[in-house]
This record gives sequence, structure tokens and C-alpha cells, in this order.
Amino acid sequence: MCGIAGIFHYETVKPVDPKRIERMSDALIHRGPDGSDVWTAPGIGLGHRRLSIIDLEGSPQPMHSADGRAVIVFNGEIYNYRELRRELKQCGARFRTDGDTETILAAWQQWGPDCLSRLEGMFAFALYDLEKRQLFLARDRLGVKPFYMARLEGGALAFASEMKGLLANPLLRRELDPLAIEDYMAWGYVPDHRAILKGVEKLPAGHFLLLEHGQSPGLPRQWWDVSFADRVRGRTEDLSAQLLHLMRDGVTSRMVADVPLGAFLSGGVDSSSVVALMSEASAAPVTSCSIGFDVESADETGYARKVAGLFATDHHERIVSADQFGEIERIASIFDEPFADASALPTLSVCELARKHVTVALSGDGADEAFAGYRRQIFHAREEQIRSVLPGAMRGPVFGGLGRCWPKADWAPRPLRAKTTLLSLAASGEEGYARALSILAPEQREQLYGDVLLSARGDYRAEQPFEKLMREAPARTGLDRAQYADLKFWLPGDILTKTDRTSMAVSLEAREPLLDHRLIEFGARLPQRQRLRGTTGKWLMKHTMQRYLPDDILYRQKQGFVTPLAEWFRGPLASEARAVASSELLVGNGWFARKALSRLADDHISGRSDHGRVLWQLLMLERSLKRLKPSA
Repeated sequence: MCGIAGIFHYETVKPVDPKRIERMSDALIHRGPDGSDVWTAPGIGLGHRRLSIIDLEGSPQPMHSADGRAVIVFNGEIYNYRELRRELKQCGARFRTDGDTETILAAWQQWGPDCLSRLEGMFAFALYDLEKRQLFLARDRLGVKPFYMARLEGGALAFASEMKGLLANPLLRRELDPLAIEDYMAWGYVPDHRAILKGVEKLPAGHFLLLEHGQSPGLPRQWWDVSFADRVRGRTEDLSAQLLHLMRDGVTSRMVADVPLGAFLSGGVDSSSVVALMSEASAAPVTSCSIGFDVESADETGYARKVAGLFATDHHERIVSADQFGEIERIASIFDEPFADASALPTLSVCELARKHVTVALSGDGADEAFAGYRRQIFHAREEQIRSVLPGAMRGPVFGGLGRCWPKADWAPRPLRAKTTLLSLAASGEEGYARALSILAPEQREQLYGDVLLSARGDYRAEQPFEKLMREAPARTGLDRAQYADLKFWLPGDILTKTDRTSMAVSLEAREPLLDHRLIEFGARLPQRQRLRGTTGKWLMKHTMQRYLPDDILYRQKQGFVTPLAEWFRGPLASEARAVASSELLVGNGWFARKALSRLADDHISGRSDHGRVLWQLLMLERSLKRLKPSA
């Protein structure tokens, strides 16, 4: 795993200062502490920070092709590189290293942009073809690896693995995008279609961009998508056998490394499945890492220990205090853009623990999106059944009227939050699912905004791109559309961003075997009944893993990392809640209404309402804006 950075002059071919590239790549030293280098030529500069995983000594970057006609900086892993090398050798390619980086260079020279469909793995790379004078930028299918870009004055494009790399360039303007604040206040993160700073973009997952000197950059082109429009047929046991084969392939292909390798183990279905299949494929005990909490209701270490004992893993665990709020500044620094998923705190802790024992850790990310494992997806499927029976003309007035007058009950379990359910049923499926996924609904956000932000936002609403994604999804059912949106929107924006930044912050490579694209494509073709039965999501996956895992692992209620935000803001962070309400970064420029934020903080601290999640959202926004201010 690595960090990449670069500058490309697309208007006129100007020299690139190597020192500027060096500063950009050095800002990413946490992504690659094992080595660095810079390469420049007229109109182009590439920088690289290396975390050595495969071919430890023989694959330094920036790397030139064997014939010297192309050069690459690459972040990620290509899991089928050995098979590709054999095929490329038959086509006449020559190799000087034993790693996967040189394989991408040879694949580009053989197949051009079509090489991407042959790459199995996670990646973000920049490849410059000296003969064609083209720069080829690409990102993996699901967005496991990040890729930031910014157009600079003078006709240049800067790019880097994280916004830190761009911020190290003095030509980057630090002007906030008000639409990004609208997006963030809805979702708790800035989605991939936007960035917190104007002029900064993210190369979308499954897209590439091809640039040439003398031509303005066009739009990124999509090279991969997943379709829920088709269905696979077959007996349950046959489908289960196919799924197990794909899961085994996904796991074993990601166990290739020249450094110590292990796994995150929470005791849930996904990470336990990964550990089970790793143990099956490994002659030596698997290294597993778990964290627990000093609050019994939030602690899952008992389940993790059970799985570790079942497969005789070399198990390590750490019990952490629920009071992790001392990491606020560090989290803001790690993510650059505001990021309000509070599970980033325990995720960082488990990454720190893993890094003490391994350099690569396999995670269970992706199965919920691919096989319908989220409770919100189950609720959405039920609501879609109601929508299919009752026309919108009836649902809108009836459910909408009830929903507007029903008391708000944030404290209640979701099935009892009638207000949320009623308002969702009054809307379309896309609107209802967006409401279920968002932190703050449009009417709630408007109550917090100041006049400046309301004016700058105009008619835009954060839900619009999400709902469009669902409406245009290659899908058959409402559940299909929800899963498609989760894979394309939520997964890269929240889950993969969290895992990438927290793991890379401690120089740990995280790999996601359940995001193997063949596994994702198989899941999208499954009949809905194989994904969801009654209240059981991921049905076929759980059925398949019964041969490995006990029922109390497979069928217990999904929990996940728990962070006691409500308690924090009524206790040790009460002063922070009040400070946020008067922050000049939030209210001084008219972004937010001072009285609304003060009322929010007072109602929460007094116990009248639970606004812990929103206060955390505002606190992380304030900390991020503080770091993004132009330096004096």
C-alpha cells in the first residue's frame, strides 16, 4: 500500500518542480514509510511513498516499463498479477521485477485502457506514457483506494491519494464549497461526487481519466458497474456452492503477501467468515485482532474469542475505554474532510492493535451492501411492499399527515419510530430510503442553517444525487435499488473511506476479500429471496457459512462499533457542545444560525432531546474547517 501524488500540465508543457512533488508525497508519509522517490519530465511530475508488501526490495516507484516508454505510481494490490504476467509474457512482455506494479505497465502497453477490466484488486494509479504523451488515471471498481484531483491556475491538474497531498501544494485554493456542507450535514461525510473545497474532485470508483498535453481534461469515463437487472437461477445448494467458491477465492487471493498478514475479528458474521476461510487455507494459525469496550452492553469480545478459539487463531485483543473523545483532533487530521462516522474511533484502535502484529489485515467490509445485511434494507423492502399496494395519491396525504403530527422519538428502537416510518411511506421509495440513510432530513437541516448557507445552497438538496442514483439503477426491485445505492454511494463515501484512512494512518494495509468484484456481481444477480428472508438479511451467505460457524454468530442481532455520543455531550464534552454553538467558523460567516445551534446544545445537555450524533457532526465539521483554513 502506498501514497501517490503528481502534477500534469495539460495546457502548455511547463517544467514541474521536483521539490513541489516531494512536498506533496511527503504529506502522505503515513501511507508509505518504507521509501519515496520523485520523477519529473516536461509537463509531468510523479511522486510516491511506499509501504512494502510484495517484492519488498525489487519494486521501487515511480517505476518505468522495461522499454522505458511508460512510468507509473500505484497505490493498491493486484491480486491476479501472476496470472497476468504469464499471459503478458506470451504476448512478448519482459519483466525485471517480481511485483504487481510492473504488471500494470505491461498491461497498459498491451491493451490500453481496456487493461482495467483484467485487473483484479484495489488500486488507484497514475501512468504516464512518454511515447503517446498521455496521462492515464484510474480507480478500482468499488473505490477501495482514494484518488483526489484539483485543477490549478496555469492549466495544471494536481492529484494525490489524500487531500493532504493537494493541501501541500501552495497553488491550491482553500475555498469551501457550501454544497459540500449540505451534503455533509445530510450524510455525515462528503460523498465522492463532491469535496469540501471548491475545485477539488474525487475520481469516481470504477472510472478512469485520460489526459493529453494541449487538451483540457474531459470527464471521467466509467469502466465498471454492477447490475441488479439480471437473476441467476438454481437450487439453493448449488447457489451456496457457487458463493462458497467465490468467497474462498476472494479470501485466498488476498492472502498473498511478503509481510506478516492477519485479520480483523469482531465476532460478527462477516469478519468471522473471513477468519474461517483464512484458517481453512492457511497451514499456520491466523493472526486475529479484536477490540472490546469497558461498557458491557457495547462489548463483543466474547463472540470474537469464541471464533478465535474455534479456529485456533493467534488472537490479540485490547479493551478500550468508551471515552475515546481525546482522539478528536487526530481524527480530524486523519480524514482532512469532515467525517462524522464515530465508529472511526474504535476502527483506528483496532488498526493500531493489528499494526503491532501484522502489516496486512483482512476485513469483512462489503457483505452487507452486496447481500442485504443492513436493517435499513430490510425495512425498505417491507415499505416497498406497502408502496406496491397503496398508490402514492393515497400514501402521501394519509401517511404524510400522520407523520407530520406524530411526536419525534429518537430514543426509541427504529421499528417504534413511527414518525420516521410514516414520513418514509408518504414518499417515493428513493425518497424514503434517502431519509432512512441520512442523519438529518431536509427540514431538520434548514432549521440549523444560516442565511448565507441557505442562499448559497439554493435549490440543491443532498438527497438529489442519491435519489437519482436509485431511480436510474440497473435493478428490478426496491431492494435492488437500495443495495445499488449503498454500493455506489455509501460504501466508498463512508465505509471504505473510514477503513482506508484509519488503517493508512498507522501504515497498515487493509484488504476487503468480500468486495471481490466477482462476489459482488454474483450477489447482485441473486433472487431477492436468497438475500432476504423474513427479517434475516444475507440469508444465502449465512446458510453457506453454517458449515463453519455456530448459530449464535450467524444469527445474532447485528451490533457494530458503538460510541456513546449522547453521554459524551452531557458529560465531558458538554463544554464542547456549547463551544460549537458559538464557533465563529460555523456561525460567524453565516453558515449556521447561532440561536438554533445554542438551542440544540441546551436541549441535549438538559436531557430534553438526544442530539448527540448531530453535535458530533458539528464538532467534526468545526475541527476540519479549522485545519482547512489558509495558513497565515
